Amino acid sequence: MSAGTPMRAARRWRAWPAGLMLALALVLVFALAAAPVAPALTPAVRNGSGQRGPALTERRLLTGAVVIRRTRYGIPHIAATSYAGAGEGYGYAFAQDNLCTIAEDYVTVDAQRSRFFGPEGSYEQRGNGVSVNNLDSDFFYQQIIDSGVIGKLLAQPYPFGPKPGVRQLVAGYVRGYDRYLRSVGGSAGVPDPRCRGKAWVRPITAQDVWRRFYQLIELASGDVVIGGIAEAAPPTPGVPVPTGPVPVPPLPGPVPRLPNPVPPALRSHTARRAPALSPEQVARLLARRLPAGGIGAIGSNAVAVGRAGTRDHRHGLLLGNPHFPWIGTERFYQAQLDIPHQMDVEGASLFGVPLVLIGHTATVAWSHTVSTAFRFTPFQLTLVPGEPTTYLYDGQPEKMTSRTVTIQVRQADGSLKPQSRTLYSSRFGPIFNSLEGVPLSWTPTTAYALGDANADNFRVFNTFFDFDHARSAPQMLNILNRYEGIPWVNTIAADRQGNALYADIGAVPNVTNAKAQRCDTALGQATFSLLGLPVLDGSRSACAWGTDSDAIEPGLFGPSHLPHLFRSDYVTNSNDSYWLSNPHQPLTGFARIIGDENTARTLRTRIGLIMTQARVDGSDHLGPAGFTVGDMQSMVFSDRQYAGELTRDALVSMCRSLPGGMAPTDSGPPVPVGSACDILAHWDLHENLGSHGAVLFRRFWDHADAQAAPGAGTSPFATPFSSSDPVHTPNTLNTNSPVVRAALGDAIQDLDGAHIPLDATPGDIQYVMAGRRRIPIHGGPGDPNGDFNAIYSDFTPGQGFGPIYTGSSFVQVISWNHGTCPIGGSILTYSESENPASPHHTDQTALFSRKRWVPDTFCAGAVLRRTVSTKVLVPFRGAPR
Repeated sequence: MSAGTPMRAARRWRAWPAGLMLALALVLVFALAAAPVAPALTPAVRNGSGQRGPALTERRLLTGAVVIRRTRYGIPHIAATSYAGAGEGYGYAFAQDNLCTIAEDYVTVDAQRSRFFGPEGSYEQRGNGVSVNNLDSDFFYQQIIDSGVIGKLLAQPYPFGPKPGVRQLVAGYVRGYDRYLRSVGGSAGVPDPRCRGKAWVRPITAQDVWRRFYQLIELASGDVVIGGIAEAAPPTPGVPVPTGPVPVPPLPGPVPRLPNPVPPALRSHTARRAPALSPEQVARLLARRLPAGGIGAIGSNAVAVGRAGTRDHRHGLLLGNPHFPWIGTERFYQAQLDIPHQMDVEGASLFGVPLVLIGHTATVAWSHTVSTAFRFTPFQLTLVPGEPTTYLYDGQPEKMTSRTVTIQVRQADGSLKPQSRTLYSSRFGPIFNSLEGVPLSWTPTTAYALGDANADNFRVFNTFFDFDHARSAPQMLNILNRYEGIPWVNTIAADRQGNALYADIGAVPNVTNAKAQRCDTALGQATFSLLGLPVLDGSRSACAWGTDSDAIEPGLFGPSHLPHLFRSDYVTNSNDSYWLSNPHQPLTGFARIIGDENTARTLRTRIGLIMTQARVDGSDHLGPAGFTVGDMQSMVFSDRQYAGELTRDALVSMCRSLPGGMAPTDSGPPVPVGSACDILAHWDLHENLGSHGAVLFRRFWDHADAQAAPGAGTSPFATPFSSSDPVHTPNTLNTNSPVVRAALGDAIQDLDGAHIPLDATPGDIQYVMAGRRRIPIHGGPGDPNGDFNAIYSDFTPGQGFGPIYTGSSFVQVISWNHGTCPIGGSILTYSESENPASPHHTDQTALFSRKRWVPDTFCAGAVLRRTVSTKVLVPFRGAPR
């Protein structure tokens, strides 16, 4: 269907008599509300109590109609007779709630930020913590557009290209999004004041949606080096390429040093001057900026409990607790998609994706946590002397490819002017000169290219499409193995039959430990040791990624070399590696690029394992052994602070023993402890709204743990990690450490300097504004403090704590009982809409503040009983569904 078809159909629809349109709409609304119909997945549609109940729509009334029923808190339940219809309902509902946020992102992926927002501006890509300049962003995305890579991926045959159902969902999403925008009269009528009347708010096409999809695929690989790719330029003018074989020099030692100051001819277009750094210095910088897996800004917890770990010993139970941004396009949006006899799935997806990415069907529930596996590797290229755009490959010179990219840039007077850059690529991937802001300079002798396992990965959408139809955890493992399409997360699932699954199966570069040892450059040796990230010698074909016989495509590990675990008791993940998914069955023998083994786990991982095991065996004394839904809901929002549990008593003793009641500081004179010792002594070791002393301890631990980053070598603990007791070590506060002693003084100084009382509670400093009303938020830093309910806000000296920027987001607890419907609940902590004028801007946030849950509303009867409003999208005449 052409882009003009919906508009012509809309004009024909508007040409009908107004009275007839109103009468038909009323008939549809009342008829659809009452009519029974066949179920989508189960032999009989049943309501939440297991009894037969009415279904969502009467499909016989008007083929192709889409019904959007919103239950409390604005959650849309979309019923349609086709994938295109489901996509249309999703697009319409989502645009109602979050049009401004996603419209700006479509500007981003269309390479038009400099056109609308100016070249000097920037934006936060909150999913990976990267701040991106508008100009760099436009060159990066225009390169993707000019390359035609998305069209090539769409043209691939199954299983590499999207299934027909995925394409239909996308086409419907576009129709629904544009339909909503037309319904409000275009940009001028958008209710959200943030983008009302803006020129960049416009109808979209399927290309916009696929580009957004590609942006998400690249979140942990290409998106991490947007500036590095956009700014990379050769250091000297080209000279003729020598003919014949050129000898390969030995692997480089220290990173080549550029003169300082760098001559203009050696600078990239807009790159900042990079200081000379040793491989070890670069590795330490990357260790701080680029944690294992490549995404440092987001995380998650997930627990899948099997039949041996639940109270009824029959069914599984799932906790999904992703810690994703509270602002921007990496928020979650909650919805249900119901197509009779085809698909019925409820859960959440990242903005702009009309598929459920985390959620449940009638019989299986799943969530994801950010994986430690790197999905990319840098290749260090050895350049031909005098020819910085030619590199050596097995002794032969090989010319880089180049593409001149042109974008439109807004000038000071508002006019547009074209601006061009030439971007370069190699056989391994694009050339780049920085990674997460850490310089990897393109010099006369060395350049870096990005090998990216996700660069051609549209298999991910087939993966989630099949997830949305899945019936069991074993079936989900088969889906993971079939596509290897998961781009940067682990999968944790539980099903009605009582299976619990953990898997890190997806697109991972095939770099064995042996290959890393043979092929790592000097920089790679340092980064591999600290992070598990190899930097491979790009001058030798022997150092290219390997291929397993069971891999879906060359260059990837096959499923047989990627970790997964089925258990009948439980599996967990909290962003550490696969190794300790269940301490009773550690997973070992996998490549270092996937994750580490026999190393200390984070406090968040450890408290999750401790609480889960104690509930499974009943040793927590909170009732009979085994999880119920209520047990899991209580556990995830218990707000235990594990660092405090391990160290508070020793900290109080140290505090009370300080000479003269004065605490040393890291820089400056000592400060009086005042009431700090007593406040910490009476703290309840939680991060509840009213936990006095939690904020003081939070600042103490931030300082005490600051030196424990990879490569720093300083731990606040006296008892080191032991692989024989990985859940409980390291432990015991090292009160003799000068860092630990100064951390207390620094914490007191921080709060005094920001005019925050020493006995402040999380509810005092951590909140969301709903108009003029403050909604206090419980929870605290998952890392490094060990609060399972992670909530993060930055501290600025002299000012205090800023807004919450990430943490618990779409939290779900799902299980089953004797009935046919899933049971449990969810909470979207920041609510459905970013529009400050929406009634659903903070309604679930207020619920979250009180540790309350939205009951799971999946089966048709429950949806009908809880419906607050209904919107019927009647098809335009001649419009296909």
